[in-house]
Amino acid sequence: MCRLAAITSSRYISPEENIYALETMKEGHDGSGMGLILKDLGGVFEGLKGYPILSGICTDKGLNMLDEFMDMHGFRLIFQWSPRIRPVRGIMKRGHYFARVYEYPENCKDMTEEQKEMLLLNIRVSLRKMGEDDGSIIVFSFYPDVLSLKEVGDPLELGEFFSLDNREVTAKIILAQGRQNTNYSINLYACHPFFIQGFATMTNGENTAFVPIREFLLSRRFVGYMGYNSDSEVFTHILHYTVKRLGLPIQYYKDVITPLNQQEIDLRPEKESLNLMKMSLRYLVIDGPNCVIGFTPDGTCFMVQDSKKLRPGAVGGVPGKYCLMSEICGIDKVVSERDRTKDIFPMKYHMVIIPPEAQEVLVWDQLKGEFIRELRLAA
Repeated sequence: MCRLAAITSSRYISPEENIYALETMKEGHDGSGMGLILKDLGGVFEGLKGYPILSGICTDKGLNMLDEFMDMHGFRLIFQWSPRIRPVRGIMKRGHYFARVYEYPENCKDMTEEQKEMLLLNIRVSLRKMGEDDGSIIVFSFYPDVLSLKEVGDPLELGEFFSLDNREVTAKIILAQGRQNTNYSINLYACHPFFIQGFATMTNGENTAFVPIREFLLSRRFVGYMGYNSDSEVFTHILHYTVKRLGLPIQYYKDVITPLNQQEIDLRPEKESLNLMKMSLRYLVIDGPNCVIGFTPDGTCFMVQDSKKLRPGAVGGVPGKYCLMSEICGIDKVVSERDRTKDIFPMKYHMVIIPPEAQEVLVWDQLKGEFIRELRLAA
């Protein structure tokens, strides 16, 4: 298993908070890696909201290739940040860890936001393919106001390695995963969280339906549906496909990945639509156990379980700061002063949704097809 620690806040927070939460849940991860995705950035990035940020790792050779490629496509570098590396025993430093902020090319002035998003996605995929054979370029994300950082090692030690205590980089939404290696070799592209066009997810579980889901997504012929070094990356792409490409509200992500049986569907007012979704999207049904945490482009955060509900997950906090984590001890570490009787433990019919700015928590009841304000432990 892995451990997940997500925080959504109305104020800028440090990724240290997520890392300390992961440390309290250490029995659930083996220190084989950590992934971070930060959204709505503060610190040195606070004044750069409208510019795309390219996050990744490269060698000296890769850096030259990257610069030439970006220049050729008209992207002008306006700011760059690299973590201040502190030597930590057991962590091998790679060439260059980077977050590079670019100005859009001149020919983007008349582009729609949709066209800009596709441009950024195509650039990211092209760079990934350029460096994939020799590891000279590893790219995790290319999107405005989003930063990704991943490496092999224990989360607490990686926090020290990257000097994340200096608050140069803060954010209002931070996803962090403490990884337990279930592959024969560690590939950073297999490290959660995963990202595509403003959508991110991370997962604790086993996706035994990976192959049919992957084949369905690949059949969509969408440039961003690729890679799949981890069986959990499909959860991000299903979210993207459901919300962005099909235009469905986020709560229907639950109906796509864990559809109700026919008797349950018949109780929902939109049963005809649900039957059509279940039939046409049957290859996107997951077979867990899985707990999925993620966010959408507008800053909505969520937690959802599959129908087996065999992976831990809890949500708690106070207005202005909520945690979505694998274990309650992680929430205790970040928001100890909360009312614990209001902590939420979503079960197989529930999807917890926290709107932007983290002022309230909503629970989507899949059986009823409606939102309820809170789901207490007693429920």
